[in-house]
Amino acid sequence: MFNFSLQACVVRRRFGRRSHNDLSALGAFLDAGRSDDLTDRSADEMAELLGQRITEIRPELDLYLVTEGNVEEIAGGLSNNFRRVFHAREGSLELHLSLLRGVDRRYQAPFFSALREYSHKPTGVFHALPVSRGKSIVNSHWIREMVDFYGIDVFLAETSATCGGLDSLLEPTGPLRESQQLAAETFGARQTFFVTNGTSTSNKIVVQALVQPDDIVLVDRNCHQSHHYGLVLAGAHVTYLDAYRINEFSMYGVVPLREIKRTLLAFRSAGKLDRIKMLMLTNCTFDGIVYDVERVMEECLAIKPDLVFLWDEAWFAFARFHPVYRARTAMSSARRLLERLRSPEHRQRYTEHIATLSGAQDDDALLDTRLVPDPATARVRVYATQSTHKTLTSLRQGGMIHVFDQDYAQKVEEAFHEAYMAHTSTSPNYQILASLDLGRRQADLEGFELVQKQVEYAMSLRDAIDNHHLLSRYIRCLTTADLIPREFRPTGIDQPLRSGLTNMMSAWDRDDFVLDPCRITLSIGATGIDGDTFKRRI
Repeated sequence: MFNFSLQACVVRRRFGRRSHNDLSALGAFLDAGRSDDLTDRSADEMAELLGQRITEIRPELDLYLVTEGNVEEIAGGLSNNFRRVFHAREGSLELHLSLLRGVDRRYQAPFFSALREYSHKPTGVFHALPVSRGKSIVNSHWIREMVDFYGIDVFLAETSATCGGLDSLLEPTGPLRESQQLAAETFGARQTFFVTNGTSTSNKIVVQALVQPDDIVLVDRNCHQSHHYGLVLAGAHVTYLDAYRINEFSMYGVVPLREIKRTLLAFRSAGKLDRIKMLMLTNCTFDGIVYDVERVMEECLAIKPDLVFLWDEAWFAFARFHPVYRARTAMSSARRLLERLRSPEHRQRYTEHIATLSGAQDDDALLDTRLVPDPATARVRVYATQSTHKTLTSLRQGGMIHVFDQDYAQKVEEAFHEAYMAHTSTSPNYQILASLDLGRRQADLEGFELVQKQVEYAMSLRDAIDNHHLLSRYIRCLTTADLIPREFRPTGIDQPLRSGLTNMMSAWDRDDFVLDPCRITLSIGATGIDGDTFKRRI
């Protein structure tokens, strides 16, 4: 949780349960609210438990197990958290080489490497793209400053799939396909697709792939305009969901779960539930309000077991790389939800839930009940669209579509490919694609460190503004209590992170909505200046 340089971890089977050092000062950060019973645990169980805990906090780390027992038997009983199991007598060379290979695999940027190699080949161009290899620039009397400004490499790398030597975005079979597979692993998706026209195009692709004419789609009224355009193109029937109001600041929040359930139950009562295809919500709004994604999907699937979810995470791509944020991302929530639906504990919970529901219970009562989906019928079908260029490293317009859909191969793949072809240029910008490849590498290897620093810098800026003797008279940073009404915060914590990481973890675990501490919203009413004027003056 504190060493950003870690890239791998070796677990030896007989490790000590307690540190020899005094860690009392870290008590507020380590295993808050967790009380694992370690009594009578075997060495193998302890190793498995430690691997599980490390993966929960830092899933990007490569884990290895060193044991004195039968390697084959132990490996057969381990989860997939560990990359490899070694026998203690094997020596350190194999382990050392495996560590290097694991990090090297995450370091790979297949498409960027292929593009860089191509750009340095002595290749003649007998095709379109006058700018390719800089031919139309370097000998020009009028625009040679382009080379001075951008450098020659950007033009040496200008090519198209029809020229050969590189992959096609529309039907990747080489380095671009490998890059997208690595991105899927990094972001916890089953499939990932690169997009060169931002989340706006990503939303249209997903909608057109999944929604048929006359399907009903539930969507936040305050969503991005690309959702509206996508729904028009798909010929969908739209039911808008109303977000709660923040009247004091003339803003809107997000859609309460009660509003979503009320709408689904109303369609069920009208006999039209089968027509509802998708729920579209913005996870992490422009103002930083974040859903409890897993709970929303869980309760919706209890009413509509085959509902498809599209989470617009344009501003939330970075969240995957922090242990607190990660739990509220679409891909992480989808994986956990699927695992839970398959567990014996959930089947038992569902049986008990059904027993408590009365057949005469009306819809109003169900609004106040935490609903549990039927594991026999619920399908986890989740899509997330992200603007990599907004919160991670990528050139402008670089984005990704992440897919975690149990029915993708059977029901969606062909339609998705057609929608992707329809909205993607046959001449995509290779520089954007290469930047997505490198941005994935950076997020995998140092995303945890960068997000942690981002949170620290944001909190420092908040403190600097709110505690400044002059600024604080006219400007203040809005808090969780300002943007999220008390009824949606069971913990009652008004400023979670400012009151300690333990409180932040508690709020992010229990509250209906939370506020991204990296997002700072300034209230400038006391200045007497309107927002547009204020922006121009600073």
